[in-house]
Amino acid sequence: MEVKSGYKQTEVGVIPEDWEMKAIGQIAPLQRGIDLPTSQVKEGPYPVVYSNGVMNFHNTAIARGPGVVTGRSGTLGKVHYVETDFWPHNTSLWVTRFNDNHPRFIFYLYSSIGFIRFASGSGVPTLNRNDAHAFRTALPPTKAEQEAIAEALSDADAFIESLEQLINKKRQVKQGAMQELLAGKKRLPGFSGEWQDLFVEDVVDRFFCGPSPTCEERNIIGDSEWAVLKTTAITWDNGWDWTKHKILPKVFWNQPHLEVKAGDVIVTKAGPRHRVGVAVWVNYALKRIIVSGKMIGLRPYLESIVPLMLAAAIASKEAQTFLDQRTTGMAESQVNFENTVLLRTPIRIPHIDEQNAIADILFDMDAEIATLEAKLTKIRQIKQGMMQELITGRIRLI
Repeated sequence: MEVKSGYKQTEVGVIPEDWEMKAIGQIAPLQRGIDLPTSQVKEGPYPVVYSNGVMNFHNTAIARGPGVVTGRSGTLGKVHYVETDFWPHNTSLWVTRFNDNHPRFIFYLYSSIGFIRFASGSGVPTLNRNDAHAFRTALPPTKAEQEAIAEALSDADAFIESLEQLINKKRQVKQGAMQELLAGKKRLPGFSGEWQDLFVEDVVDRFFCGPSPTCEERNIIGDSEWAVLKTTAITWDNGWDWTKHKILPKVFWNQPHLEVKAGDVIVTKAGPRHRVGVAVWVNYALKRIIVSGKMIGLRPYLESIVPLMLAAAIASKEAQTFLDQRTTGMAESQVNFENTVLLRTPIRIPHIDEQNAIADILFDMDAEIATLEAKLTKIRQIKQGMMQELITGRIRLI
């Protein structure tokens, strides 16, 4: 392959002619951190950096900031940048000296290397510092060029962080709106009628409760490859948005009458007390998934109730108290209620027109958040590509 003018071929690929190949041990060597048992942590201003990041603050620092730290054991290979003086925990490795290299550039350089490649040992792997030190990589010749690269990547990170903060703020606003609108604490303009007092069975076209397969039955391969939805898929995740699909690994019975469909409401009826009575509106469903014997599927009359509203009504304090008082079981770790208990659970709902108006507002909020999340994913991908181009010298800033 022809190498363009101003570049040279090396063991890591084509790099600028004036860049050097150096081992990590020469660039910015790593040292094992110092143990600090949780019982000995004394509250203070200095971050304690573990393999997975800052987890505590201590009144003493043993390393000067800024610093670069990576996971030695536990969470391997993740690289952290610390602005202030800090305490590197013994689950980490930290840069003891930068040898006149720019600290934040070293952070990005080490992030791009992927230190997890230096993991060794079985059972509980650790990062092999000697292997890491021997690894050779390309290095810009001047601190000024390193600083320019670090500044460009820092700007990208700052934009990503601001977008993450905006998304979190939008989620909080949505959560607050849900709590007020779905509980009737706040009414939309043009709606003032009384809410109806009904039972779950009054607004449900049908309910279905799946089987509880034995270990042997889970291994039966059905012709149509149906699978069972696990109760751990029913979570309060961004409100009542069912986006996490957790199913038993083995397919079994072909039971289409138990299939979960978009628009259904799923309620857990057995398990640990804190997991019983959790309701979720299914806004998206995988094909050929059926509910297990630990949950009840509800298919609402869409002429009477919006699925989101039904899930919210069952999740209300009043409905949850009703269900909690009717659960059976001796231990907190395993309680349940009968299907008929859920059907006779009292709920309060507004007129269908107001329900639809509430749902439209929440759907618009969801759409805005989804757009921002897609943008965030794209920006992260662009930043990752940008880092590879800058770290390897394929794009030069000075």
